[in-house]
Amino acid sequence: MSPIRTARPRAVAAAVSLALAATAALGAAPAAAGTSTSAAPAVAAAAPTLRFVGIPGSGGITLRANVITPAGPGRHPVVILPSSWSLNDLEYLAQATRLAESGYVVVSYTSRGFWLSGGRIEVAGPPDVADISKVIDWTLAHTPADPHRIGMAGVSYGAGLGLMGAAHDRRIRAVVALSGWADLIGSIYSGRTQHLQAAAMLGATGYLTGRPSAQLQQVLADFLASRYDKEAAMIAWGKERSPATYLDQINANGAAIMLGNAWGDSLFPPNQLAAFYDRLKVPKRLEFRPGDHATAEAGGLLGLPNDVWNDARRWLDHYLKGTADGIDREAPVQLESRTGGGYEGYRSWASVPTATRRIALGGTHTIAGGVDSGADGGLIFLSQLADQFAKEPPAVAVPLLPRSAAAAWQSPVYGTAQRVRGTAHLHTTLTTTADKATVVAYLYDVDAAGVGKLITHAPQTWTGLTPGTPFTADFDLFSTAYDVPAGHRLAVVIDSADPLYIQHNPAGSRLTLSSPAGDPSWLSVPLRQG
Repeated sequence: MSPIRTARPRAVAAAVSLALAATAALGAAPAAAGTSTSAAPAVAAAAPTLRFVGIPGSGGITLRANVITPAGPGRHPVVILPSSWSLNDLEYLAQATRLAESGYVVVSYTSRGFWLSGGRIEVAGPPDVADISKVIDWTLAHTPADPHRIGMAGVSYGAGLGLMGAAHDRRIRAVVALSGWADLIGSIYSGRTQHLQAAAMLGATGYLTGRPSAQLQQVLADFLASRYDKEAAMIAWGKERSPATYLDQINANGAAIMLGNAWGDSLFPPNQLAAFYDRLKVPKRLEFRPGDHATAEAGGLLGLPNDVWNDARRWLDHYLKGTADGIDREAPVQLESRTGGGYEGYRSWASVPTATRRIALGGTHTIAGGVDSGADGGLIFLSQLADQFAKEPPAVAVPLLPRSAAAAWQSPVYGTAQRVRGTAHLHTTLTTTADKATVVAYLYDVDAAGVGKLITHAPQTWTGLTPGTPFTADFDLFSTAYDVPAGHRLAVVIDSADPLYIQHNPAGSRLTLSSPAGDPSWLSVPLRQG
């Protein structure tokens, strides 16, 4: 196809924007792009050009892509944009056009196995990693790209591919990974608990818009069937597809890494990304904002003003163009509380909390296994969107929770605001009447009427237990930033079922939470003071 002048990239971007509004966060299929019905503006003499191409991928397949080339002589820095899960190369047109107008060669491609690209969905497996290098090879051969100034950026699946590219191709000098993962198993299988709604959504949209590989089909079937006899194989499969596995290679290759995620990401919780960030030894930046998977950056995909994409372009400009935009001098950890108040800068993830407050979990409480008490993490996407835009996370009346299905503890009323920042940790003693158990722990902000708004939660599963024998249970809740108003209290609730997850308490089982004299139970809350 012959090159199309700059009026056309903006027209195509406008035509797909409404479709992307519904799909950027949910991973559903975008509507086919059309042309603008309004009269095209006059074409500028020095405008970028857009063309649609087929790029040879690994194993002889073809990857469908679009290329936007800036005007002007000489070599230009390049940004490679792999598509998100279930989306295609039209996803990034708005941001790609802006990048091209500022002097980048931009190549957006549909990831293997989706839409019109060949192959099967491999979930960032070796063929996907090989595709990245193939796309770079093609870009250097067919565009005026500078081989010394190559970057990658992407959302969700595209973010994970960018980090994998940084581990396996030394030519990549900068990466922007938005709503991505570092540890795949630590994301949808955190706490040895299957994240049911997340996995079901990914599986359904994968089948709808692509062709899952035989291996992916088997892993997904074993995962949803809770095949713990296949756990080792699943973990090995996930480890091969996790950037954290290749951390030494990423550090050795030296690409500058920017990570951006949402506190309530239903697919890739913040803990696993923060742990990865801590171990990076390259130029790095970590941003957490309110919202769910890809919701913080979705507006930017539509061409709307967006803080996430502004920072992404600044990051690429500094590390690919050498622009003195100051991003390297800012605090590398940037957090926005879910309750508002603007951005907070920190020198490291470890420096975010300055104190911890323990809530004692005293007494002995026995609850029914596998019974949902009504204390839930909400619904995938919908609950965190309500939190992001209306400041209304999932809520319960804590005093009314059935004590046959949930254990609950409350702190005293706080006279000052409590700035929760970081990762809460639970320590307790658990006894079950079965050989396996699942518990879900919740931390609530409770007002004077007893209504609790969810601050954070997490599931945990154990197998191979000896019925009737107490054991120590320790696990982290999902990291967050939340301000508890003065006059409120904190509440800890523990039950054994949540619609977000697959629970493993046999019917009729009982779970007892206790606090032995020599080993009291507690939940530590990370706070920012001063």
